[in-house]
Amino acid sequence: MPQIACHNLTIGYEGKAVVSGLNFSLDPGDYLCVVGENGSGKSTLMKVMLNLKPPMSGKLVTGSGLRSNEIGYLPQQTPVQKDFPASVTEVVRSGCLNRRGLRPFYSQAEKNLARRYMDKLGISDIAKRCYRELSGGQQQRVLLARALCAARKIILLDEPAAGLDPMAGQDMYALISKLNSEGITVIMVSHDIPAAVKYAGKILHIGKQSSLFFGQVKDYLKTEIGRVYAGLEEEA
Repeated sequence: MPQIACHNLTIGYEGKAVVSGLNFSLDPGDYLCVVGENGSGKSTLMKVMLNLKPPMSGKLVTGSGLRSNEIGYLPQQTPVQKDFPASVTEVVRSGCLNRRGLRPFYSQAEKNLARRYMDKLGISDIAKRCYRELSGGQQQRVLLARALCAARKIILLDEPAAGLDPMAGQDMYALISKLNSEGITVIMVSHDIPAAVKYAGKILHIGKQSSLFFGQVKDYLKTEIGRVYAGLEEEA
């Protein structure tokens, strides 16, 4: 049974449909990259998947025992978030808030989970540093560790390499790919088509008002729109 399936989904905001007729499904361990022009509904789709926004019509169905609190989310950063005055450890642990419930303090298991992801992402040595003093690449690693503390089965990433220098961006993609190889389902919004076709297994290409492609990367690169977006041929 698919982990997530969209059936004839229409999404939008302020009563206006942005994209309609979305049909796709993902199995546990898939790596999907969502691509498309600005304003095509990519970030809105993320909000629908997170139950932060209802679809205008159609259905989004979860399976394989997936619960909403098993999905981690790495959003695009705002200038206010980049200036957040907390330690790295505090930011990472905050990913456990849904697990903590009404308890006033983090459990030892939650502290251990945060420490494990900090170790995995190579940020344990900056655990006590203030988040706002870090480089862009370090901040993204911290936020990824935070999202992983919230995730148990799926992680949603909205432009995770945005604003990073090329080396830090490639490092971020490699980390995400490694997490996927360890069993986490990855759904990533990106304008970086070369990275999408290099790392993802599946592509969802959406345009204003319609879904343009869903399927394997190798099949996407055989389509006209896939070849244009991947830079394999010039747009007419």
